Amino acid sequence: MQTTLARRQRHRRSVNRRPVGGGSSLRRILIAIPIILLLLSVMLAGAGGLFTVAAYNYYAQGLPDPKAALGDLNFEQQTIVSDRTGEVELARLGTLRREVVTFDQIPDEMLDATTAIEDQFFWTNPGFDATAIVSAGVDTIAGRPRGASTITQQLVRARLLPAAAFEGSTYERKIREIIQSIRLTEAYPGDKGKQDIITAYLNQNFYGNHSYGVKAAARGYFGKQLKDLTLAEYAILAAIPQSPTKYDLMRNADQVCIDATPPDPESAEECKESQLQVPLTSDIVVRRNYILDLMKTRSPLSGSRHQPAEYEAAKLEPVAIKPQVSATWRAPHFVWQVREALVQIVCPDTPTDCEKVDTGGYRVTTTLDWDMQKIAEKWVFAAARAPQAKDPRSVLRARKIPASQWNWILGLRGRNIHNAAAGVLDYRTGEVLAYVGSASYTAKGTKKFQPQFDVLSQGWRQPGSAIKPIDYAIGIDNETLTASTMFMDVVTDFGRGYTPTQADKLERGPVRLRSALQFSLNIPAIKATMIQGLDHTFERSKDFGLVFPSTALPVRSMGIGTLETHPIDMLTGYGTIANGGVKMPRQLITKVVDENGHQVWPIDKAKPEGTDVISPQAAYIITDILAGNTQVKVNPYWGKFAIKKGGARRPAAYKTGTTSDNRDVHAYGYLAPPKDMKQPALAVGVWMGNSNNQPNRGSLSLDSSAPLWSAIMTEVSKKYPIASFRAPSGLVTATVDAFTGLKRGPYTTKTVKELFIKGTVPSQRETIRVSREIDAATGLLWQNGCVGPKVTKGFFNINEVESNFPNWQRANRGWAARAARGSGVRGGPEGTRTTYFYNGEFRPFGSSWGAPFAPSRKCPLAPEPTPPPICDPFVPGSCLPPGQSGKPPKSPQP
Repeated sequence: MQTTLARRQRHRRSVNRRPVGGGSSLRRILIAIPIILLLLSVMLAGAGGLFTVAAYNYYAQGLPDPKAALGDLNFEQQTIVSDRTGEVELARLGTLRREVVTFDQIPDEMLDATTAIEDQFFWTNPGFDATAIVSAGVDTIAGRPRGASTITQQLVRARLLPAAAFEGSTYERKIREIIQSIRLTEAYPGDKGKQDIITAYLNQNFYGNHSYGVKAAARGYFGKQLKDLTLAEYAILAAIPQSPTKYDLMRNADQVCIDATPPDPESAEECKESQLQVPLTSDIVVRRNYILDLMKTRSPLSGSRHQPAEYEAAKLEPVAIKPQVSATWRAPHFVWQVREALVQIVCPDTPTDCEKVDTGGYRVTTTLDWDMQKIAEKWVFAAARAPQAKDPRSVLRARKIPASQWNWILGLRGRNIHNAAAGVLDYRTGEVLAYVGSASYTAKGTKKFQPQFDVLSQGWRQPGSAIKPIDYAIGIDNETLTASTMFMDVVTDFGRGYTPTQADKLERGPVRLRSALQFSLNIPAIKATMIQGLDHTFERSKDFGLVFPSTALPVRSMGIGTLETHPIDMLTGYGTIANGGVKMPRQLITKVVDENGHQVWPIDKAKPEGTDVISPQAAYIITDILAGNTQVKVNPYWGKFAIKKGGARRPAAYKTGTTSDNRDVHAYGYLAPPKDMKQPALAVGVWMGNSNNQPNRGSLSLDSSAPLWSAIMTEVSKKYPIASFRAPSGLVTATVDAFTGLKRGPYTTKTVKELFIKGTVPSQRETIRVSREIDAATGLLWQNGCVGPKVTKGFFNINEVESNFPNWQRANRGWAARAARGSGVRGGPEGTRTTYFYNGEFRPFGSSWGAPFAPSRKCPLAPEPTPPPICDPFVPGSCLPPGQSGKPPKSPQP
């Protein structure tokens, strides 16, 4: 989420901090040796010796009085997050999430769990563990740096060192940290001093889940008082501070049905009672169990009260947690994303250990448009949750959903779609205007509907056909493809028995790229990615902002969206196309000021810079194609979800996506950019499905995500004037054959006008039609001796089509044999049927594939002419039939 500007600022800061020649082995040795010598002197001579005293005094300069520093600790400074106007408060980070505890309120088990994992000798060491640091120093010299900080050192580093102490190298800071830890232990001597130190440590620790302090963590995760936790719960809390973001129990939890008889996952029945549980195989539970093992021998305060069997039993205890309540937060999924972005701004070098993001007293102005957010939340809830209600009409009425929209929403009842998400982006700036990660954040969850999980940024979802505009844009940009490139929409074995089909099980034969994209044909999309290269397409799609799982690899099916990515990244990809091929970094924050009102970010007024991904010409061609999907005369199926203001249609471009097994349905699109640069250029993306990835029951994007996208886009744009897409220079329009996409030939029957990047207009005449001499009487191939007359006609010639791919050609020949018998003929590897584009209801180019198929048989020869009869012209009736011979009869005697 970090903007280009923030990265630049962070880089500038890191450059200023970077020591000359940093990272060299020599420097590590030179700096580590004084630490080791200092510690050896302390161990062997009780801090004596001239060298030790000099080093100690040098590094102690400027360090605050530890007794006063600990006594004056302030634990509460809330960060406030607001919308783009600064007038609507969205959240107070840390609100009611820190509860200060006194030592006598901390159970011995909590103390033992903490010291067991963080500092085994806490109760007896002088503030640092000399043996551990010497060992770590040796490892550092060997090039294997690691930590060895005690609880006292961690507290000092977090709260008791001034900013100046962090200047210089890490090792110099370490020396100051050790010295201040020694001073703190001396200032707070004995058992009482140790109690004060560990109490402050447990009060200041961040435990994830927006909780600071161990008491708040106990409430936030388990809904219990600290004294009421179990052994396993004490251990897991002690496990979290090492990496609060990674080990956050809420983020690691799944919704688990706890009904006595759980419903069948395939049925429409929902779980009556569920619970959030962290899987026992997760990293945090593995770490918990490790701590429980340590506690068997490292529990000086509570060990006598527990048997080894109790620790073993605790390792098997399920981690059941109480859902976090954030009812006071507005746009909570968005706020969590803002918090992550804020971490990168205020703690760029220690993002996993950034307490001040919540308690630094910052005032954060975000990009969120609160009015748009309410619109998006309303429609997402109506689409995903109203169909599950006992009385959905009352829900729609309460949400003020227009009656004209009820039919498609009510049509989702029983279709097994329980969740949805949506985002609104200003694609010219990259600012996120609305963000709904799930249909409701505070509603009761189920396996199919996990409200606190952010599908937009955390969910890995297959985009389905929604990926096609990005893939085609890559091919058009590198001039491998044009909008008129012809593909054969024929079921093909692409290897290892992979024979994808269209959802309607039809094969349309020759189609141009424009039509293939507008009507979301699968086979042309797969062929396009293979033609331009799977590896190339995979890498270039990342330039659009797409992020794939680390294990993802290019595969043949990626052309139809089988590689998982995040929906919010898909929206960025569409915004890149909308913005003339320039990807803007996604922005959530516009300004950050500290508790004293001083602006800390951005440091200067430089605007975020975009990245050129594809040419403006390639981007406009894709936009022009997708704009046809909001015009009924071009696409009567997708076009019915056009965006309108009053009775006028807004120019808009969009594409839907449905995965082959109906697990995910998407829709992404954008409006033409307004002339007024102060008005947002809107892009909207939506997802619908189930949180547990279960397929829906036959719902395609056209009856779910498409109307949801249209409803949101229509309402968020209603106050803005209508704008039109404007073509960049460098484009030309040319007339091409409607079927082949090539230059018009002698047998062209229909033509279309198409857009091209200058220099890519086809110069080749179409070759898939060849001339054949035909017997007009029979319609068969001519041969000498036929009845005639002989005529010359053009016929479909499949031989040269997709000739670089033998498997494709084999499938094409099979289709041609079926298509020669007409539309509706079934066959091929998947039993699909031939059809004229697009189907039986809509045929913009007629009932034709552009030409008939040549007959395979020759015409029969004409019969020989009958010879005339043999006659004696002087003797009446003397004619013999043809083929007979003999003398004519004599004339009768008078």
